[in-house]
Amino acid sequence: MIANPERNYIAPQEYLEWEEHQEIKHEYVNGEVFAMTGGTIPHNDIALNLATGLKNHLRGSRCRVNMADVKVCVSEDGSFHYPDVVVSCDESDRQAIKFIRYPCLIVEVLSPSTEAYDRGGKFTQYRRIQTLREYVLIDAEKISIECFRLNDRGFWELHPYEQGNEVHLTSVDFRFPISLVYEDVQLSM
Repeated sequence: MIANPERNYIAPQEYLEWEEHQEIKHEYVNGEVFAMTGGTIPHNDIALNLATGLKNHLRGSRCRVNMADVKVCVSEDGSFHYPDVVVSCDESDRQAIKFIRYPCLIVEVLSPSTEAYDRGGKFTQYRRIQTLREYVLIDAEKISIECFRLNDRGFWELHPYEQGNEVHLTSVDFRFPISLVYEDVQLSM
């Protein structure tokens, strides 16, 4: 791959206006725009299973559950990402039209091409969100969920889950068997 020495940086508002007219989704990081790649059917099924479980659990509450087509704004000057599942319980986000600003829970379903970024750079970006309490990574190739949870001292702790475990998402007090996420999912193991 050859690096492009002439990068075209744009302002956040320019990105938002430009992206409204694009056929594919683009994430925005530090003034640069990156096209999103399509996911697999297992990737989609995992996200849908969790989003459905969360929606049922949070029905009637002040929380909002969204999926892949909803952007999350990391900061005023900054980044916009499309997590696979996002939950916000902040009143400001109940009326949001273009993006969520105050999520408490963000979920990414891992794919081989994005796993390193989801674990590294993207998590670094997400940690800038003051309201975020949990960041969840779900493996799409084997039964494994990693939940990074902000503790009382302001440190992110890893809570791993594997086959047979009950998962507890404390940010929304949702307990479920890990099998719920992998229901009807064809893993490539």
